[in-house]
Amino acid sequence: MKSNRNFRLLMLGQSFANVGDVLYVVSIISVLYKMTASAAVAAFVPFTITSAMFVSSFLMPLFIREYELKKLLLGSQIGKTIILLVLAIFMTSWLHPANYHFLFLLIAGVAFLDGCANPIRQTLIPHYVEDDELLQANGLSETITQLIQMGMWMSGSLLLVVFQQNQLIWCTFGLFAFASLCLSHLKRVEHHAPVQEGKWLQFTVGWKMIKGIPLLKALAQMEFLEAAASTVWIAAILYVFVEEALQEGEQWWGFINGAFFVGLIAGSVLSMRYSFYIEKHRGNFIFVGALFGFIGTLFFGTTSSPLWALLLSSFIGLFGQLKSIPQQTVIQTSISREQLAAVYTSLGMIGTGIFGAGSLLIGVVAHAFGVRFVFFLSALMLALSSLIAYRNRSQFLKKSNYEG
Repeated sequence: MKSNRNFRLLMLGQSFANVGDVLYVVSIISVLYKMTASAAVAAFVPFTITSAMFVSSFLMPLFIREYELKKLLLGSQIGKTIILLVLAIFMTSWLHPANYHFLFLLIAGVAFLDGCANPIRQTLIPHYVEDDELLQANGLSETITQLIQMGMWMSGSLLLVVFQQNQLIWCTFGLFAFASLCLSHLKRVEHHAPVQEGKWLQFTVGWKMIKGIPLLKALAQMEFLEAAASTVWIAAILYVFVEEALQEGEQWWGFINGAFFVGLIAGSVLSMRYSFYIEKHRGNFIFVGALFGFIGTLFFGTTSSPLWALLLSSFIGLFGQLKSIPQQTVIQTSISREQLAAVYTSLGMIGTGIFGAGSLLIGVVAHAFGVRFVFFLSALMLALSSLIAYRNRSQFLKKSNYEG
């Protein structure tokens, strides 16, 4: 894997794009809040992003049918670069309180293209990496992603002190352009996507595969439950938990977020370091990761100690990553490479759809029953997910072939 030029280019392009994504979102939220003085308007940014990604996941089967994977990935990144150029010019020259709504159209455009790119990146890894290095490659990809996420979210507010929002948008444009350059040098892969008779039947390809393979069906059920459970970690809920349950200042909100990212990174590093052992026992790691995620969330919801909350947040991140990385390998080795993009697209629809709807509902539930209750609800869903993982842990070691 060290000498794999295509995998390195994919990671490099993804890294520059991820840095730009965080800078751009931080800048947009900041400028919207300063312009409107409305937290609700700023909070509508993640909802817009999630909704647009859901729509792109729905349409992806048509794109996969018509276009080669590298072209789709490169095209989505070039499209994001063009939108950032428009956004930078707009923010520099024409933005004022009367037309800030136009920003949401551009935000939706970037998110739509991100929704196209994400399943393709995951699909390309098995094309560029040998099967016996897949778990290590997934671990490296996650490590890089989480390091960037943690570093950029922690430093984003500091950059806003030094630079203006439109300057950071111009910086993002440059990062996206460089990411496009990296992705343009990727090797073209042979990919023959499953095709259904009739354009509209193409939407069912991924769902038929999930339904036809018990292993993927179990993972889809887990994705549904875990996406719903993860809504308790959105900023609004966690902020209220810190203030009401822990009775601490907003700095602890940042500490707990940081601890979670530290746990994710530790899990990624361990997955790379012990990839051979985890690969042999990946069914058990998926089950134990799901189980400890449930236990950690349950105790997090009951604690009143900020230090315990900090440790539990890191604990949840650690075991979540020790579960998700072998889980990615299970998906990548359970079906042919030609079927991967369709399956990832369907799983992405589950994740973004449930998370988007849940993010709107979770605040209502927390207001009606208290912030601790939503963490108990999250723990219950994770308990059900761990039960599914336990029942299917032997299946996670097998390779399957779709016969639909």
